[in-house]
Amino acid sequence: MTAPAQRIGLATPGLRRAVVASVIGNGLEWFDFLSYAYFASTIARVFFPLDDHTASLLLTLGVFAAGFIVRPIGGVLLGLYADRAGRKRALTLLIALMAAGTLLIAVTPAYATIGLAAPALVILARLIQGLSVGGEFGSAAALLTEYAPPGRRMFYGSFQMASQGVALLLASGFGYVLTKALDAQALQDWGWRVPFLFGALIGPVGVYIRHNVGESPEFLALQAARAAAIDRAPRVPLSPSAVICGIGVIAVGTALNYLWHSYTPTYVVEQLHLPISAALGGSTLAGLIAIVAYPLSGWLADRVGAFRLFFPAVIGFALAAYPLYAYVATTPSVERLLTAQIISTLFLSLMSGPHPGMLAALFPTANRSTGIALSYNIAVTLFGGLAPVTVTWLIAVSGSAMMPAYYQIMAAVLSLILVAATRSIGGIYGADAERNPVARAG
Repeated sequence: MTAPAQRIGLATPGLRRAVVASVIGNGLEWFDFLSYAYFASTIARVFFPLDDHTASLLLTLGVFAAGFIVRPIGGVLLGLYADRAGRKRALTLLIALMAAGTLLIAVTPAYATIGLAAPALVILARLIQGLSVGGEFGSAAALLTEYAPPGRRMFYGSFQMASQGVALLLASGFGYVLTKALDAQALQDWGWRVPFLFGALIGPVGVYIRHNVGESPEFLALQAARAAAIDRAPRVPLSPSAVICGIGVIAVGTALNYLWHSYTPTYVVEQLHLPISAALGGSTLAGLIAIVAYPLSGWLADRVGAFRLFFPAVIGFALAAYPLYAYVATTPSVERLLTAQIISTLFLSLMSGPHPGMLAALFPTANRSTGIALSYNIAVTLFGGLAPVTVTWLIAVSGSAMMPAYYQIMAAVLSLILVAATRSIGGIYGADAERNPVARAG
């Protein structure tokens, strides 16, 4: 089945369209998620106006986390749909759902206008977004890596990660301009809604692009085999070892990503007492760096081996996490914050650039979207989505601004243990399995 997959639809235009469809759609999904995180303090005042500011902020971050709690559900349901109906159909549906959830946040009146209905609508919007993002990574990773030429899955898969750099650049850029151009009252009254309106308006463009992309070569080969009743073997269930390995691959990167990027504006304002523009300016630069660094990391992984890159990067970050936060927290300044953001972004790029290719190699074509979505979303929910509210609570209880460092060190150690225990699972799939750096490093 894999031999035809190498030859179907791998012409340059088809591959280009697959990359563009993944980058635009996945970037939009993350732009909307990051926008909520960046304006968490403002959203807290608009929809959750409690007398206790910490409680209000925790509630807002809890709603942020709610979008992650439903992600594994969305990942499995939409992953199953992608494995049965195709990557193209799933990705078109996913971006439409995200645009709808984003529009709902943008137009929901404040608590002062409609009372409890306001936070209820925001929660509904976050759940819709969570279901959408839950299926996004698995389906997009499957499409990109199944289109990739032999021996280049890590590089082409890394464009999906680069799209998160695009999202980081856009979301932090919007945040930086709005916080600089508007006073606090205007930002609270209407300014924070601008990025959500932008995300909702760009959604139809993403739907059009994804509707016109071709189906992935390997999935077409699978469909042909199903139609001809060639593959009569029982369906292979998901390998628990593969899912655990996938969770380990993702855990440390998602903890780093959500605490150094999504949570940074809140941490900078609440703990470092610096202006939010300082965090957003650094995140904008981090987005620019990530757009270049992710593909370089994927390119390197194709040559030296994904795990040979992953293990040193995770160990290096585990050793650097505490010094980075101590460097910023002991003497807070814009310059120190920017330096730490750049260093953390470089570590994140080294660890995460090959992620789509690594996860795709763990699962066969027939259940690839489901397997990637399940392992990815469990890891992101536990170590990413819950990280801001968990760290905020730990800081409130302990009084220590170093809690983000401890959290990320814990995630790094757990990733090393899980991946070391399960990476030799013997389940490397895809047209270029014999050249795959995951197999070679395993």
